[in-house]
Order: sequence, then structure tokens, then C-alpha cells
Amino acid sequence: MRKESMTPKERWLAVLRREKPDRLPMDYWATPEATEKLLRHLGLQDVRQMYRQLHIDRVRGVAPEYVGPPLAPDEDVFGCRFRDVDYGTGVYRECVYSPLARFKSVEEIEANYRWPNPDWWDYSGIKEQVKGWEEYPIQGGGSEPFLIYKNLRGQEQAMMDLILNPEIVHYCLDKLFDLAYENTTRIYEQLPGQVMLSYIAEDMGGQTGLLFSRKHIHEFLLPRMKRMIDLAHQAGAYVFHHSDGAIREIIPDMIALGIDILNPIQWRCPGMEREGLKRDFGDKLIFHGGVDNQYTLAFGTVEEVREEVADNIRILGAGGGYILAPCHNIQAVSPPENIVAMYEAGYEYGWY
Repeated sequence: MRKESMTPKERWLAVLRREKPDRLPMDYWATPEATEKLLRHLGLQDVRQMYRQLHIDRVRGVAPEYVGPPLAPDEDVFGCRFRDVDYGTGVYRECVYSPLARFKSVEEIEANYRWPNPDWWDYSGIKEQVKGWEEYPIQGGGSEPFLIYKNLRGQEQAMMDLILNPEIVHYCLDKLFDLAYENTTRIYEQLPGQVMLSYIAEDMGGQTGLLFSRKHIHEFLLPRMKRMIDLAHQAGAYVFHHSDGAIREIIPDMIALGIDILNPIQWRCPGMEREGLKRDFGDKLIFHGGVDNQYTLAFGTVEEVREEVADNIRILGAGGGYILAPCHNIQAVSPPENIVAMYEAGYEYGWY
């Protein structure tokens, strides 16, 4: 029987440095409902036990504690209000009130809206959050401001703003990126040299192509994301870039920007075929994800899951540069047997 010789942290670092790990690292993303189902299936009490049993190299995230002005029930720090939406097998929080939707100009926003201040968070407890997790990769800081902007303005208005109100987009994104930059800086200060990953994300892809034009991505997002990427690299962290969907068209731009890891590799989307991604970008990117949860994990058989894991390791993992994980959060509709099969196959086939 093969024996592990690395901790999860060492395993991740080996892949990120293009060195040879003992085996393929495996990450875990799932909704709370899916995790609860899996724990019951395994007869386990907590996720730490699950990580050990399934050989999961889970990332440990850290974040400051909010200590700012009191928030109303179901309201976030930006003034967006949410409600639970039941989709049958679980619940998602959906934004139902967008505080900036009514404004027509930057001047109106400045006169009527208060932006969050970094001092509204207490960063002093972050060191405690990594205690007991020293053997795992640490993730902290990063940004995903356009997601927040869509909540602030409303989904439809936010997309129309790119053409109709570019000055509002620029103004708001500057505020949001500045907040993310300061938040990330303060996290790095609490854990000098210990943060391995920062998630610098934006969902730029849909099921069949980009959600908005490459021109707008270059105008509104990339220069600001570059600032965040440079900050992460200066702190010794790797940049984990998440963007769902069919984003092949923008991958060269993201590489030029300096991302290190690409997630989630939805290979069933047009242009995202694994062979082409590995061929064209495998020497420039670490791939993370790749196990489809729109069909395979949710509706496939155990054997289909095992075959897909084997294919991912063969294609995306050829010569290294791959971290096995689901394509985004596993949903509660996925049978626990399929989830277990993913990690058992990864552990069986992933040795170097």
C-alpha cells in the first residue's frame, strides 16, 4: 500500500511550484446541505474527519470579524438585502434589494450612500483561525467586486450600466476594489508569509460564452484585478482565479495579468475542452476543478464519476499542474456515493 509523505500544504505547494508531489492534491467545494448529507452517509461527526477519511487537502480560509455599525436582519455590509430561496434540495441567499438601483449619477450616490470602511472589521483574530490548521493551505484576501456591484445595482441594471452608465461602474468598482485591497493587505499583515492563496475572482463566463464583451472586461475589470494580483504576488501568495463557464476567449488575458490557478474548468462548455486547455495553457496555469457537477456528480453513475476522474488526471494532470476538485459547489442533489467515488478514484489514480 502506498504511503503519504506530504501534508496537504506541502502537496499543494509541490504542484504550484511544478514539483512532484506524493499524490494529486484534492480539494472540496460543496453546499452545506451536500456536506451534511455526505457526513451522514459516512457516519462522521465533522468535516475534519471527512477530510482525513477521503484524503481531501482542503484549503483553510481566514477572514476578519465584522465589528462595524449594526446591520439589519438579512442585510449585508453594503446595504443589500437577502432572502432564502428554496430550490428543492437546499437554500440559496438571493439579493432582493439593491441600494444603489435608484440612483442616476455618481453625484447622487456620493450624496446618499455610505461605503463600508476597512475599520469596520477586526483583523486581530485571524492568527487564531489558522491554529490547528498548520498542515493545510491557507487562503485569505482577494476580490470579486463585480459580483457585489450586481447586488448593489441589480443584475439587469448592472449589465446595462456597462454601456449606459460607465462612469457609475468605474466609480463603484474603484470603491469596491479599494476596500478589497485594504482588506487583503491587513490580512497579509496578520499572517506574514503564511497566506498561500488569494481568490481573485469574477464570473465572466456563461454556459456558452462570455457574459459581457472582452472590451468591457478590459475596460472595467482587468486593470483593477491586476492591482490585486500584484499585491498577492508581493506577499508571496498564489493567485487563484475563479470564473465559471465558457471563458476560453479571456484565458490568455488572465495569464498575461498574472493568475496562477484557473478554476473551475467546466469542460462541457464550448471551448473549454480539457485537451485544448492543457495543450495551450498547461505550461502557464495550474488547473483546479474539472469534475463536472452539472451532470456527472449529480446524475451520473459511480462508474461515470470514476471514469471522469481518471480522464481528468490523464489529461489535465499530465506532467503535473492539476488539483482535483468539483466544478464549483457540489449540490445536495449529488448522491453521496458519487462524491465518495470522486475522492476514492482520485486517491487510487493520483499517485506520482
